Amino acid sequence: MIKILSADIGGTNSRFAYFRYDENKKLGLIETIWLKSGEAVSFADLISKLKKSDFSLALEEAGMAVFAVAGPVEQGCYSAPPYIPWDIDISNANKDFGLRRCTLINDFVAQAYACRSPMIESAQDVVPGKIDPNAPLIVTGAGTALGISALVPLINGGYIAIPSEGGHASFPFESEPEFKYMKFLLKELGTTYITANTVVSGKGLSLLHQFFTGEKLEPAEVTKCLNEESEVLINMARFYGRICRNFALQFLAMGGVYISGGVAAKLPELVTHKEFAKEFHRSEAMARMLTKIPVFLNRNEESGLWGAALAGVRAAEFPQKPLKG
Repeated sequence: MIKILSADIGGTNSRFAYFRYDENKKLGLIETIWLKSGEAVSFADLISKLKKSDFSLALEEAGMAVFAVAGPVEQGCYSAPPYIPWDIDISNANKDFGLRRCTLINDFVAQAYACRSPMIESAQDVVPGKIDPNAPLIVTGAGTALGISALVPLINGGYIAIPSEGGHASFPFESEPEFKYMKFLLKELGTTYITANTVVSGKGLSLLHQFFTGEKLEPAEVTKCLNEESEVLINMARFYGRICRNFALQFLAMGGVYISGGVAAKLPELVTHKEFAKEFHRSEAMARMLTKIPVFLNRNEESGLWGAALAGVRAAEFPQKPLKG
């Protein structure tokens, strides 16, 4: 049996879980705990808060630890997340934290592996289609920012998750009304170009509401103001559909599109609205193919913990290089 410490460290919340992987190759969740990322002054401080909590797994007892983080990962041991005010370095994890074996992965790599966990069974059908089990799938979703990863089948029957920082790419505005919104964002944010992170994140929801109403509200407050005919909801659903369509085309994701992240989890109307499916299918050349790709909504905000744990199982059973720590 292997005791696994799994973590999903985001800009808002840091989630931790204790898993056991038994001799029958069954992964079982024992417990989870959520901490506020912003209440820690460093990664070491976050780990200290975990140790002082009532979390039952002592770090020294973990046979494997996997930290999923909202940012690019270097050499499996370092990340400087763009939306967290401190970096993460596990290159000396044994000395610093008492961890025997550990690795660092992107948070949406964890979300991609979660698509092979029990958590995905409860995902809601959003756009109909038919899964091709031999084709790539993608998982994307917005919270503090926008994440994206692809899960690609291997010839031997396995699969591998591909990291991406596609949320930092420029957002494709396409019409005169959208260009007006783009100009508003450029002026409001004082930046030189607008990324997908800006447009479809929680912050983006607040900015879109401000553009149409002049009010500056937090995302949770905006959510309470929306209905089926709201210009904010219509446009946000269209933007989300466009992002998902573009990612689906880039990876030829006939294995399906899975949407996760706090924004859609708290406001599922973003992806169930008719404008989402209309925009997802809109393509002069690829509409027929796009109609075959199913889209699912995963509202379980702990699915990344399962994905990180599965990544830990893979690393423990099939290590390709020495793990850090």
